[in-house]
Amino acid sequence: QVQLVESGGGLVQAGGSLRLSCAVSGSIFISINAMGWYRQAPGQQRELVAEITSGGSTNYQDSAKGRFTISRDNAKNTVYLQMNSLKPEDTAVYYCNAVVSAASFISVWGQGTQVTVSS
Repeated sequence: QVQLVESGGGLVQAGGSLRLSCAVSGSIFISINAMGWYRQAPGQQRELVAEITSGGSTNYQDSAKGRFTISRDNAKNTVYLQMNSLKPEDTAVYYCNAVVSAASFISVWGQGTQVTVSS
């Protein structure tokens, strides 16, 4: 079984910063491929915020470019999302996702962490 444990959410004022972390644990996976952060605001669909491949290539949603930075520590099986210049519209539940290789490729989700940006 593979588990993703997220941390780092909270309440912050507009213009502030938060750093999200997501650690992958489990005994059945061989390697971790792409990792990413998604978010879902009330009444809206879940959307990609940023993703990073095992080789370090990154991709960002347009609204995140220049403000958010995704990174990963392969030795710790952990992905991070540094969020700067936060805006009220960034308020959402943020979910970590990892695609891991076991007997086949498995897409695993974290439980979500709330990020609230006050104006």
